[in-house]
This record gives sequence, structure tokens and C-alpha cells, in this order.
Amino acid sequence: MKKFVIVGLGNIGSEYKNTRHNIGFNVVEALADQYNGEWETSKNAYKCTIKIKGRTVVLVKPTTYMNLSGKAVKHHITSEKITLNQMLVVTDDLSLDYGAIRIRAKGSAGGHNGHKDIIATLNSDQYPRLRFGISSDFSKGKQVDYVLGKWTQDELFDLDDLINHCIKAVEAFVFLGINDCMTKFNKKA
Repeated sequence: MKKFVIVGLGNIGSEYKNTRHNIGFNVVEALADQYNGEWETSKNAYKCTIKIKGRTVVLVKPTTYMNLSGKAVKHHITSEKITLNQMLVVTDDLSLDYGAIRIRAKGSAGGHNGHKDIIATLNSDQYPRLRFGISSDFSKGKQVDYVLGKWTQDELFDLDDLINHCIKAVEAFVFLGINDCMTKFNKKA
């Protein structure tokens, strides 16, 4: 496989910039910066095509908002003529400690609305995903405020390093495949 689509989930708009829910956007933006990619407007998304050691990697940031991500995902995997196993979706995850990442070849939505819509639109949960832990450090009834909240100063302290760790995981996905990527990055602390 020489072509991959990496989808970073998030919400467009300045009010969502630097929020926990937009970590998917942060990861693909950092990847684009590292490989000198330029974003362009595409159908239901911003798109950036980069080359990583001869492999074409299409970065996608849906403009449909999180809860309707499936429409953008379906369009881009169809237009790029790739299979589901050539796509990696990067999202936030409340069930993981801050900064922990988990890579899976497939799975349920796990309560994540972006994944729910992708699964419903594709009629499949058989696609790789990288989940970035944002923890669940919020009071009862405050989940939405927490997820859509800005990173704290403590979180920002090492966020760039954690995003770079995610970039290494994406590169491993592209070069090693999902199984070796999981083996390398799903280590217990």
C-alpha cells in the first residue's frame, strides 16, 4: 500500500481551537507542518496531501463538525480509492489517562459521537483508529464543558511532545501496518 488517509476529528471554528475535542485536528496539523504540507478546501473537509518517504498520505480535517464526520470520511476514502484498512482516524478519548494513546484495528464507537457517525455512514467499524487520552477529570454533568474546554496549563506543558508521539504512531501505521503499530505503541506504562 502506497496511499493512506489520516483523518483528524475535531470541530471547525475559533471557539473550538485548542480544545480537548480537537486533538485529532492538532495531530494532523502538526503532521502537515512537519512535512511542509499545505491545506486546501475539499468536499466536507480541509485536505492536505504529503509524501512520507515516497508514500502518499492524505490528511483530512472534516468541516462537518464532530457529530457528522462520517460524510467527510466516506467522501475522502472513496475519492482517494482506498480501503478502510488504509485509513486511520485520530480522536480524543475520555476513558484514557491524559496523553495515553491506544491504537486499534477496529472497534465500537465507545461513546464517541465522531466514531458513531463514521460507523453509521460506512456501515462498518472495521477501520483503524488512534485514540488520544484526555482523561475524565470532570464533575458529574460537566462532560460537554470538559471535552469542549481548553487545555489546562499543566496539559499544555507537554502537549507538543505528546502530539509528536502521535505523529510517530501515524508514521508507524503508514510504514509498519496496523498490527506492528499496535505492538509498538500500545505498551503498558
